[in-house]
Amino acid sequence: MLEAGKIVAVAPRLENVVADSVIDLQGKSYVSAGWIDDHVHCYEKLSLYYDDPDLVGYCNGVTTVIDAGSTGADNIGDFYQLAQSKKTNVYAMINISKTGILAQDELGDMSRLQFDLMQQAVSDYPDFIIGMKARISKSVVVDNGIKPLVVAKEFQQKLHPKLPLMVHVGTNPPELSEIMDLMEAGDILTHCFNGKTNGILNADGSIKKFVRSGLAKGIIFDVGHGTESFNFKTAKVASQNKLYPQSLSTDIYHGNRENGPVYNMATCIEKMMVLGFKLPDILPMITSVPAQNYHLATKGSLVSGMDADVTIFNIENGTKTLSDSDGNIRQTNTIIEPMYSIIGGKAYAIGEQNGSL
Repeated sequence: MLEAGKIVAVAPRLENVVADSVIDLQGKSYVSAGWIDDHVHCYEKLSLYYDDPDLVGYCNGVTTVIDAGSTGADNIGDFYQLAQSKKTNVYAMINISKTGILAQDELGDMSRLQFDLMQQAVSDYPDFIIGMKARISKSVVVDNGIKPLVVAKEFQQKLHPKLPLMVHVGTNPPELSEIMDLMEAGDILTHCFNGKTNGILNADGSIKKFVRSGLAKGIIFDVGHGTESFNFKTAKVASQNKLYPQSLSTDIYHGNRENGPVYNMATCIEKMMVLGFKLPDILPMITSVPAQNYHLATKGSLVSGMDADVTIFNIENGTKTLSDSDGNIRQTNTIIEPMYSIIGGKAYAIGEQNGSL
């Protein structure tokens, strides 16, 4: 039962309750805590990676999105203002570059990393900025190698409050081993299952030793599917070697939402299931785990007193072709169909973007 924006009771059947409105699921649907996508790009004013938070959010069963560094100190205030009009819960990681992702190479100029500006932004928007983002791959850092990540870790230690840091990895240099050596417990490694040579697997398919060391010291592994960063084989080999993602995120923006291979969170769930993950394993990756990682203390669980954010979905039989970021294909007969997004106790039927119950 939901009341005044909170979950007030959870049970297989509630007795002696008079409700203002009831959703009859006819025993066909699954009810989970609201889905959280902890890696999206939804600052609408960008020309590179952008989208409408509601199109990647509640319209697809995701009740909370966390933008992963689209904006920095220069423009995160504008993003905050835009986000206030959205139905979806919107939060942000602040890019360590003050410009955010205005171009692919925001960390190619070290003068863009200014701590005082970052600290001021975090102080100005404490309920909106819940993390930091550093994109540490060749096209972003250009000739600066590992230096931007060194500065990011320095910023993280000085920042008040201290925020979790998500690190994007991809083409080298710098090497993944250098990156993971600097990362600490609680830092989030996104794009962990990419198919690139600067990835988690050796040429013989084994897990690189430093990757296991990073996992052991508490680095959090996040999927971050994206246009170029999820490979079926890498993910399968990793799971066979007991290296599993802790969180499942889309890295979605208008391009890979409209044209694939991401499309939406439900499709990413289907891809995890075709790899052998079961629904009880996957749901924490998009609810309780990201809530814990980003200190969203009132989200991520169907428990009395938590925010009334709920995702209702069906599991249907049907044939669907799934593609990873490298064009590899898998067929599935299990289709995830979000039916309702409930945010702060207000229910929206999927497909009825302007309607509510």
